[in-house]
Formats: sequence, C-alpha cells, structure tokens
Amino acid sequence: MSQLPNPVLPGFYPDPSVCRVGSDYYMVTSSFEYFPGVPVFHSTDLFSWRQIGHCLTRRSQLDLTGRRSSDGIFAPTLRYHDGTFYMITTDVGGAGHLYVTTDDPAGPWSDPIYVQGPGFDPDLFFDVDGTVYFSREDISGYGIRQFQIDIETGMLLGQERIIWDGLEDTLCEAPHIYRIGPWYYLLVAEGGTHRGHMVVVARGTAPTGPFEPCPQNPILTHRHRVMSEVQATGHGDLIQKTDGSWWLLFLGIRPVGKWHHLGRETFIAPVQWIDSWPVVNNGEAIALSTPVTRQNSYRIGFTNDTGLSMEWNARGFFDPERITVQPESDSLLLVPNKNGLSQITAPSFVGRRQTAFKTRIRARIDVSQLKDGDEAGLAVIMNEQHYYAISCICRADNREVVLRRQIGELSVLSDGILLAPTDDESLRSVVFTISSDRQRYYFSFQQANGSMNTVGSGECRYLSTEVAGGFTGVYLGPYAGYYGPQESNNCRGTAVVSDLTYETMD
Repeated sequence: MSQLPNPVLPGFYPDPSVCRVGSDYYMVTSSFEYFPGVPVFHSTDLFSWRQIGHCLTRRSQLDLTGRRSSDGIFAPTLRYHDGTFYMITTDVGGAGHLYVTTDDPAGPWSDPIYVQGPGFDPDLFFDVDGTVYFSREDISGYGIRQFQIDIETGMLLGQERIIWDGLEDTLCEAPHIYRIGPWYYLLVAEGGTHRGHMVVVARGTAPTGPFEPCPQNPILTHRHRVMSEVQATGHGDLIQKTDGSWWLLFLGIRPVGKWHHLGRETFIAPVQWIDSWPVVNNGEAIALSTPVTRQNSYRIGFTNDTGLSMEWNARGFFDPERITVQPESDSLLLVPNKNGLSQITAPSFVGRRQTAFKTRIRARIDVSQLKDGDEAGLAVIMNEQHYYAISCICRADNREVVLRRQIGELSVLSDGILLAPTDDESLRSVVFTISSDRQRYYFSFQQANGSMNTVGSGECRYLSTEVAGGFTGVYLGPYAGYYGPQESNNCRGTAVVSDLTYETMD
C-alpha cells in the first residue's frame, strides 16, 4: 500500500472521474472558474498521468463571464459507450448541466447538450438494455435524484425518483452507478467536502434501486483519523484495470496544520471485493508516498501546436485583447487591465497549479513598455481577494519593484525599490522569482546581471481554503495590471513574459 504514488495528481485536481478503453485510462477533474475547463488526462497504469487536453476549450462550450471564484465547472463524470466519450458536468452559476462528446479524448469535444434541472454533480449510466440514466445531487439537500435521459437530445424522460436519501444526512453528492456482476452499485459522497468527507456505497438489483447500504459504510473516510497526513478523502470513482484488479480514484488534501492551500488533489487506493462489497485500501489509512518519476525542474513554454500550452489556465477566459501568445519567441504579451488581479473575470493573468509545497517559479519580464500606472510581474493567487504578487510598477516614467499582499479587504503595498533606467538594452527586463516552503512564499527579483534582491514574504495560510474559502487551490503565473486613476484601452502599455521555469523541490 505504501508504495502507491499518492497523490497521483498533485495540486488542484479535485473530483476525479475515470474510464477505461482497452488498456488506456482517461480521467477528468473539476476546474471551477478556470478556462479552458475540465482537464483530460491519459494513463496506461492508473498511477502516472499525462494531460492530453481539455474538454471545454471554446466560449461556445463554456462562457464564464462574470463568474465568481469557485463557481463554474463542478464534478465532471467521464464515461465511454459504443465508441463515444461522454463528459457531463454542471456549470454552476451559468448554463447548468451539460455534456459534450468526442471519439478522441484529446479533443476537440462537441458543443454542449444541455440538461434541464437544478443540482450539480451529474452522472451518466449506460445500462446493458440501452437505457441511459441521469443522476445528480439535489441542490435542496434531499438525496440523489434520477431520470432516464434521451442521450441524443438531453431530454429527461419519465418521472424523477429519489434513489438515495443519505446514509447519515440527506446532503449527498457525486453519485456514480456501475453494473458489476449481478449487482448495480451506487457510489456516493457524503459528509461535506472538508474533513468529514467520505465515500459510501449501496447495491441493488436495478439501476433505479432500491439500494441496500453496505454494512461497512463509509468505505472511505479519514474523519476519525485526525492525525493522518491525508485528510478530506472522498468523492470517488471506481475503475477495473486490465489485470482484473479494482481501484478507487478520489480526492484528498495535504494539510499543513489547520490549513491547506494546494487544493483538493487526486489520490488512488486498491479495492478488494468481500461478500460482493468493495473494501478500500484494506480498511487502512491512505498514506503519502514517493511519487512516480516526475520532472522536477523544467522550462514551461507558452505555445504548442494549438496555441497556449495546456497546463496554463486563465480566470474566466483568455481575453485576446489582453493575453497574446507570441509563437515565434515562445513568449506571452500581456496588456494591463483595471484592478489587476482583483478583477473578477478575465484579468491579464495566466497561471499553472502549484503542485508541491516547495516550489520555485521564475520568469523574465520586459517592463520597458509599461506606462504610468501599469505593472507586471508574478503572482500566487487563490482568488481575487487573496493573493500575493511581486511586480514592476511604472510611476511617472520611473519603474519600481513592489510586493502586493491582498488578504480579504486588507490590501498592503510595500515600498518601491527603484530600478535602473531601461534606456540600456540589458536593463529592459527583470527576472522575478517566487519560491515557497510549507509555511511561506518568498519574493525576489534580479535586473540584468545584478544580484538577487529579496523583497519580502507572505504566509501560505492566508491563501488557504480555511481563510480564503472556496473549492480551488493556488495558481502561480505572470500577470499585468493597471492601478492608475482611470483606464483607457488605447493608452495601456505592454509586458512580454519569457524564459519561465517551474521547479518542485519536495
């Protein structure tokens, strides 16, 4: 058990759903307010995963305009049936339930088919007789609801039924239905999404129930293991490997004391069947272990064959007027926007998930074209009210390095450190660095061949879910903002980001 490479997807990758096609495995996770939506991963062993794309890459599929942090894409389910992949999810605060299809999980995926009704965490189950069932969490907190569905149109058929009203309370989520042997199994998450989280299972002779609860429920939880290094285990999906073994992919967190800031991550555990009931990890605690071989230090490009590299996300959407990929130089051009990182939708920011406690991100940013009130730099962000950022700000043609700390309504701006004039070609750019350990972020910069200057630090806990709220994790990346008295779209400067590297040192 201890040799499992947990977490298999470190960083903000919650609510995993998995399917198998032949000897290949595919997985998706929630993405909330980040675009593109629903990352897609491929594996041949369930332990080592490589991202191959996103399901929702066009604004015709997903329009997150005006969406608040931790709204957007909740809990996708990925299924494969008769040559077609189906990904169903809920756009909370927007279009509601929707599903897209493809014959290639790397994409592109179809435009959405919408499903009427409240709630979130939808599931599709294809029965052997051709009937398709749509199940979801009921937003009013009264169990798991189910309809039959016309998979061609998204129309719900027949009468709605309650198939599960909760093991301990009626606030249930993340339903998944499977047919295994003679039984239909219903897997459900309960206990909230934090340290009381758990997975329960029930079985019946039909996909509509009635479902008999497992005598050993919950089959996975750490709510009584308060000293475990992994907490909040829940929201799982079952999968059988080609060798016949069974596994559970599920979410969990790695807290630092009372806090967690990396987000809910994807873990894996083996499943045994005893008396036709699943037993997860032999009933033992889920432990952290040495991950499979991953590259620990690498340069991150901004471009690939289809545009921005897939590990980058924007908040809301990529605004082409403010974020432009420059393929010839593998760089990113950013135009500052009003309020910078405090902008709810589509700030001039692109980021990648923080995947380890000890990290370092470094980028070269050409600041010579910034205008009065503009700034550009690197940020670590939880949401628009909780972030740190080191940047160069332009003030009356002078350029100074500052550190922003935004914690709720408290906003602190450090004293500026004056940069050398950019008339000299070698001084046009600044190398910004953010490094971290389990407790703090550290911010520094270097101009041309000068020495590294440390500007300050900030505590990780202020970017944690326990302080900032929400369902996501921290992102790291470059940004540009405008903090002058008013904004004029035709007079903003630009910043060019290049030579970006990301390191993990856990």
